[in-house]
Order: sequence, then structure tokens, then C-alpha cells
Amino acid sequence: MTRFWLVRHGPTHAKAMIGWTDLPADLSDTAALARLRAHLPADAPVISSDLSRAVATADALGPRRRLPQDPALREIHFGQWERRGFADVEAETPDLIRAFWDTPGDIRPPGGESWNDLSTRTWAALDRLHGQAPDLIVVAHFGPILAALQRAGGLSATQAFGHRIDNLSVTCLTLDPPQVHAVNHRP
Repeated sequence: MTRFWLVRHGPTHAKAMIGWTDLPADLSDTAALARLRAHLPADAPVISSDLSRAVATADALGPRRRLPQDPALREIHFGQWERRGFADVEAETPDLIRAFWDTPGDIRPPGGESWNDLSTRTWAALDRLHGQAPDLIVVAHFGPILAALQRAGGLSATQAFGHRIDNLSVTCLTLDPPQVHAVNHRP
């Protein structure tokens, strides 16, 4: 059994849909980072998405054994919606963007991923990581953390979307047995 400590990367302060766009994290809140370091298991290895905001957040957790970055832990790919505001996209394709957010599943932004695409790659990554350590810190993004929560909690995608996942928060869960220990914990 592996207990996954899912950490959302530091904030980017972007006011648009940011998925695979590689923006840096603001890690200036050193007190929040210190609390986060103290909360996480000291001997747990760390893996992160390959996007710089996740890599830098993982680096800020201090000296820990690092596993290779994993692109399967990236945020959802918004395709042509990347770096655009919700209102702008809604003005062009209101039915598509509403369906994408209100009924997460197979609906994709043009050139992007569906919720089911994101979930499939996230779950495959967690399955590969399962059993590598008793505790594993995964620095990732909003979407992959919700996908993991959906699986461990036996939730529908819509139920998973009802959860808040703040920057620098911890969601702790196991997949075998599936159990959610904490969601959006802010140490």
C-alpha cells in the first residue's frame, strides 16, 4: 500500500485557463512552505509533473529523494483554450465550454483533452507509482489531484469537481484500499 500525499503546486496568479502552458510558481510564501514541509512525511520520496511550477514546488520541499519528473502528472491540456479566459471562450463557444465544465467526461476543448483523457493518464501514473514507497509525495495540479480523489473516493467526475484544491494544499489518499484521508488540507 502506498499513501499518496498530493500537493498542488504554488500559485501562478494566472487569470486564464492554464494547463500545459509552462508558467512559474510564486513560492514567496516561505511560511506556508515551511508548514507544508513539516506536515509531509520526512522520508517520503517526491515526484512531480514536468511543468516548472510543479518542479519548483517539489524543489522547495527540501532535500528529499527525487523520482524522475512525470509528464503524465501534468494539468489537463486545454488545447486552443490555453491562456484564454473563461468569458472569452464562452463568448465563442458557450455550449461547448459549459458542457466541458458541467458534464466532465468525453468533451474536449479543440486540440485539448477531455476529463476522461486526464483521468486515464493520471490513474495510469498512480498505478505505476503504487508500491514504490509506503508514502509518496506527488506535486501536481488541480486536475490530476481531482482525478485521484475521484478514483480513491469512488466519486463521479461531477462530485470530484465539487472539491476545492488550493495551491500548496495536501490531499492524502490510498488506492489499495481506496480511501481518502484528507482533501485540500492547508498545513
